[in-house]
Amino acid sequence: MISNIEEALKGRLGKRDIEEIVVWTSKNHLNREKLLNLAFCDDEKVGCNALWCMTHLRKNDSQWLQSMQNSFIDALLHETNTARKRMLLQLLRDQEYDQDNIRVDFLDFCMSKINSETEPYAIRCFSLYIAIKMCRYYPELISELDERISLLRREPLSPGLICAIRKVQKEIQSITK
Repeated sequence: MISNIEEALKGRLGKRDIEEIVVWTSKNHLNREKLLNLAFCDDEKVGCNALWCMTHLRKNDSQWLQSMQNSFIDALLHETNTARKRMLLQLLRDQEYDQDNIRVDFLDFCMSKINSETEPYAIRCFSLYIAIKMCRYYPELISELDERISLLRREPLSPGLICAIRKVQKEIQSITK
């Protein structure tokens, strides 16, 4: 049983610890808010562990995570820690993007990361998955995304990035038919 969530997040987390925190979080709204606040705290270890736990939240928490979309995007756009960026993108990857509320700053962020050789593969993959969700409504953006993928294919790729490209291109083909 969790008596102090902040203390729990200061240490190394195993699978059992994460499951316990997920159960604790799903018990009430205040616990979710506490975890969210800790995800954005100044203590890097606590913040990373809180985000790591949030990536394991259950499906019934997806609506709450969706409601936090703008907060996640704002945090991502200012984040310098690679691990936090990856986990924020992981949380954002599973969300929906409404055609009328696409944030251009976030779309630009994702598009710029796709071909950035300085970014880790996970950030590039997640950016690719999110970009297609936002571009799907606009043929000119689909075309730009397809061009970025063509450029991406010219460099050495990880298996994960190859898989992401294949899935996104399949989705592009289904959209453009």
